[in-house]
Amino acid sequence: MSERLDGKVAIVTGGASGIGAAIVERFRSEGAVAEVLDLADGADRRCDVTDRAAVDATFAAVVADHGRLDVVVNSAGIAHIGTAASTTEADLDRLYAVNVKGVANCLRAAVRHLGRGGAILNLASIASVVGIPDRFAYSMTKGAVLAMTYSVATDHVDDGIRCNAISPARVHTPFVDRFLADTYPGREEEVFAQLAATQPIGRMAEPAEVAALAAYLCSDEAAFVTGTNHLIDGGFTGVHR
Repeated sequence: MSERLDGKVAIVTGGASGIGAAIVERFRSEGAVAEVLDLADGADRRCDVTDRAAVDATFAAVVADHGRLDVVVNSAGIAHIGTAASTTEADLDRLYAVNVKGVANCLRAAVRHLGRGGAILNLASIASVVGIPDRFAYSMTKGAVLAMTYSVATDHVDDGIRCNAISPARVHTPFVDRFLADTYPGREEEVFAQLAATQPIGRMAEPAEVAALAAYLCSDEAAFVTGTNHLIDGGFTGVHR
């Protein structure tokens, strides 16, 4: 493994599990100090991203401890299944609080502490660029994440801060396994195969594959990359058969 992130201090929200945990592992293997902000076990710092004061305090504490901040990855997020008709107001509020307000809070804190050469990476989704059945509220929030990515990249390009997004298709995380066990008991393998087949490449992504792309985008090798959305989707949006 290279050390292209050597000496960089990174914050990864939602880094205690799934894609976020894979990003933390990859960053640390490439020499970064990666601080996990999460409410779950495995967090280095407990932080509710929906609470602006808590986010501000936690980011300030990381900078106080390490003397700098170089990278912020906004991976914290929650999912929801439903159409416009079936999504309740409470569902909307819950999704908005974490996936939109939470990211906005962290972006605000990030641009206050990152210096020239700083990098921000937001986890969006293919649901931000194409219609996915039964993902009304989730798609709405990930569309907002993508819009915020472009906005921050534009507003802070002169400050030397880069901001990009990754939009994965289905990724095989513990969330997928729990969802299948809860929703399709006894049919887990059958439904997993169906979900995997929706990617033309024939499988779901592994979290480590998303993490590899994240490591590149947050490294100095990507110094010319900002204001972009990177699809990692097994051909979902571009391959037609």
